Amino acid sequence: MNSGFGWTRLERGGFEGPPLRPGSMASALEDPVLIRPFRGHRAAVTGVAFNAEAAGLATSSLDRFLMVWKLKTQCRAYKFVGHVEAVTSVQFSPDGQLLASASQDRTVRLWIPCIHGESSVLKGHTGSVRSVSFSHDGHFLVSASNDKSIKIWSVRHQRLLFSLFQHTHWVRCAKFSPDGRLIASCSEDKSVKIWDTRNKTCIDSFLDYGGFSNFVDFNPSGTCIASAGSNHTVKLWDIRMNKLLQHYKVHRAGVNCVSFHPSGNYLITASTDGTLKILDLLEGRLIYTLHGHKGPVLSVAFSKGGEKFASGGADAQVLLWKTNFDSFDYKEVLKHHIRRTHIDDPPHLLDIYPRSPHLHDEKPQSVEDDVGSEDLQYRPASVLATSSKKKSENGSESAVHNGDTQTGISPSLGNALEHIVGQLDVLTLTISILEQRLTLTEDKLKECLENQQKMLLQGRQEE
Repeated sequence: MNSGFGWTRLERGGFEGPPLRPGSMASALEDPVLIRPFRGHRAAVTGVAFNAEAAGLATSSLDRFLMVWKLKTQCRAYKFVGHVEAVTSVQFSPDGQLLASASQDRTVRLWIPCIHGESSVLKGHTGSVRSVSFSHDGHFLVSASNDKSIKIWSVRHQRLLFSLFQHTHWVRCAKFSPDGRLIASCSEDKSVKIWDTRNKTCIDSFLDYGGFSNFVDFNPSGTCIASAGSNHTVKLWDIRMNKLLQHYKVHRAGVNCVSFHPSGNYLITASTDGTLKILDLLEGRLIYTLHGHKGPVLSVAFSKGGEKFASGGADAQVLLWKTNFDSFDYKEVLKHHIRRTHIDDPPHLLDIYPRSPHLHDEKPQSVEDDVGSEDLQYRPASVLATSSKKKSENGSESAVHNGDTQTGISPSLGNALEHIVGQLDVLTLTISILEQRLTLTEDKLKECLENQQKMLLQGRQEE
């Protein structure tokens, strides 16, 4: 791919066989494109974050500075000075009115992202702070530190609310679930822990003796978490079933960061091997490898709408990319159906009796970079419906209301029927995908048999 920059390169991955997408050709996917690089930091870029409108991009660096870049104009970036040591993490508040940063100077700072760069300091950690993240309502912050603790802060009052202790080594990352009821954390003690923010207790723990996780985050529906491993792997865990769902071995060095696409259908990974990789979670395979950074890629993040993503590297560069490949919408599969796709939200982890910590010794089927990547197990149907749920909600609510008025059906009965219809639609989508997977398997089996017969014939002729 020629994107105008001679040092960028893109590789497609996993397109050897027929497409698995219902109603779409894999080759029709648009390639991600480099929009532009940003240069201004003097050391490695440790974090990238978009504001709510994707009009601004904040970056953190080992050079001790934060920078905010305006994406629509060529004006100079704002540089924020305050931390006295390397800045390790950055994130915008959901409304874009605040910026949070973490630093090796043991502090968390809250900034007003304007030209004046005013900030307030949150002190409480006794070691380097590795990550900082807002809750999705913007009311709270969670920070993770080398002091082995996780701390939750009030944004409004700018004070420490409580701390969580159970990790036995440095805590690399901590993130809120979309509903704010849970926190996921990862540590160099090789565990990923799930915390209940109401009871302030650890309710589950995933252990992996293969290596520790550098980064962890929830998917948009809050049902799964992804971890970026120092042992070159990316793992997806179902926190409702306490099960390892997917295990990707596509990098040749440690994975430093991951970011879910807002649809929940894609995951982008950043690695010390110098590449970004894009995974299709519905198909369970690698679809793109992006080259551009000169050295390790330390951070990556999608914009809120998913139309862009940004990456930061040890080369002090920030690269801004246009996504393109997310243009396909699974709702198109159901365009010939009158019924809509809608299901209730999945049950929350805290509504299920908590299970005790356990090891995951079994080895699930995995995706590897240099082998066929279609051997991953099938995901639950609830994941498939996530991307189309929001788009259908408004129109369907008015349709149900009109139908209830005309037929005299009670709202409760109408809701029950609507729920059943939604589940049937999800089943239809699931069956459609399964049928295509079965067809693909049959075609491959037929091809293998034909090749075997040809080889036998050739062998007999040679004899």
